[in-house]
Order: sequence, then C-alpha cells, then structure tokens
Amino acid sequence: MSTIHLTKEEFVDKVARIDTPQWKYLGDKPAIIDFYATWCGPCKALSPILEKVAEKYEGKIYVYKVDVDKESELSQVFNIRSVPTLLFVPQGEMPQMHSGMLPLAELERVVDTFLLK
Repeated sequence: MSTIHLTKEEFVDKVARIDTPQWKYLGDKPAIIDFYATWCGPCKALSPILEKVAEKYEGKIYVYKVDVDKESELSQVFNIRSVPTLLFVPQGEMPQMHSGMLPLAELERVVDTFLLK
C-alpha cells in the first residue's frame, strides 16, 4: 500500500469532521497525515520516506497526504504554517503535530512508540 492523497471531502469521510471543535478520528487504524506542497524541497525529500513507512506498516496504519495549496481549508483548520507538517493520529487519543522533515528511523520510532503502542 502506498500513501493516499486526500481531498477535503475524503478527509472529512475518512479522518475527521472539520466543522466541529471536538476532534474525533474516524479511521479504523492509526494514521500519519502529511501536509505538503509540490514546490517544497523538504516535502519532496520526505515523500519517498513516507512511501517506505506506508509499505513497512501496510495494514497497520494509513499514510495520508494533503496538498496545502489545493486544500487550503484543511490547512487553515489545522493552522498549518510551514510544510511539511506531519499529524500523527493514534486510535482513541489526541493527535500530535510535527513541523519539518523526519528521517526514516525517527518516523519508524514514532509509529512504533506512539501510533502502535
């Protein structure tokens, strides 16, 4: 399984509603959501790393991507100020946000210790 690109409509269907102040994750597995831009150098470097994470943890987590230029409403809802920004979404807990790129080993550590604990 590779990364999954989300529109606003797909985000609202698969991840969470954005018209309510209360966070409620709708997915059946933990997720990483990459808020990125096509013109962003670090985003381009992060993309193959996220593909590796998606392959390694296939069936255990979702790896979603949201283009901040195409989905500006989602960027505003999550107060995205820089890209890449990663949103780590565990089951039944509040998500955690990280701005900037992470190397593969660090992403795997976050998946193992936070998303799949």
